[in-house]
Amino acid sequence: MVRQVCGISGGKDSSALAVYMRDKVSDMEYFFCDTGAELPETYAYLAKLEVVLGSKITRLNSTRGFDHYFEVFRGALPSPQMRWCTNLLKIKPLEDWLGDEEVVSYVAIRADEKNRTGHVSTKPNIKTVFPFVDEGVDHAGVIKILDNAGINLPEYYKWRTRSGCYFCFFQRKAEWVGLADNHPELFKKAVAIEQKVLKDAGVSGDADFGAQGMKSGQYTWSQGETLTQLLDRRDDIMASHEKSLKRAKENRKNVPLVDVLSDALDDDDDKTPCTVCHL
Repeated sequence: MVRQVCGISGGKDSSALAVYMRDKVSDMEYFFCDTGAELPETYAYLAKLEVVLGSKITRLNSTRGFDHYFEVFRGALPSPQMRWCTNLLKIKPLEDWLGDEEVVSYVAIRADEKNRTGHVSTKPNIKTVFPFVDEGVDHAGVIKILDNAGINLPEYYKWRTRSGCYFCFFQRKAEWVGLADNHPELFKKAVAIEQKVLKDAGVSGDADFGAQGMKSGQYTWSQGETLTQLLDRRDDIMASHEKSLKRAKENRKNVPLVDVLSDALDDDDDKTPCTVCHL
C-alpha cells in the first residue's frame, strides 16, 4: 500500500494544503517536523488545525536536538550557506519515518510561485506532488481555504510572515525586533547562542562586522551585526519598516493586512526563505 503524507510547517500554505486534501485523500498522514525550537504560536496553531482536520498530526522529532548538532558543528551557526538545521532536524527525521515504503508526499508550493522548489526527496520510494500548482490554487486561494475552514492565520503573522524556529537566520531585521517584543525570553536564548559562538571564536561582541574580511554569517544570526547590536538600532529598524509598510499599503489597496506586512518585510529584506521550513 502506498502511503500518502502531507507535511505541515505551521505556515499558511502547508496548513491550507492539509485542509484542501482532507476530503480528497481519506488515508492521508499529516506530519510536523518538530525541532523543539518552534514558536509557541506554531504549537497552538497545530492544535487548532488538528480539530479542523479531524486527524492527529504526527510530530517527528530528531533523535538529537539542535544543541547536540550545534556542538557537532563546533559551535557554527546554521546559515543560508550551511543549512545543517534543515537537513538534520527536518529532512532526516522525515526520511527516517518514511523508511523504504512507497510514498506520495504532498508539498504546498502555490500556483503563483511554481518556479520555487519545495523539498524533493532523492529517495526513489518517495514521489513528490504539488496539488496547488496542478490545480491552480494561488495565494488568494490559500487564504480562502483557511477562512472557509474557520482557522484563519497563526498569531505570529501579526509580526512575522514565515514559520520556522524562533532563531531562524532567514528572519528580517524587523522580525527579530518582533521576536524581542513578543517573546523576550526566546530572543535572550538566541542572543546566548550567538554570544557563545563569538566567545569560542575569540570575536568581540562589539566587533564591526562591516569591516573588510569579517564574515558575520560565521558568527551571527542576522547579517552584518549581532542581535545586541541589532536591538540597539531598534528605532532605526522600525522607522524604516514603518516606511515600508506605508509604501506597501499605498501600492496594494484593499488587500489583507498579512499581504501588506509581507510586502513591507520583503522590501526590508527580500532574501528567499527555505521552503522546507516556511511554506
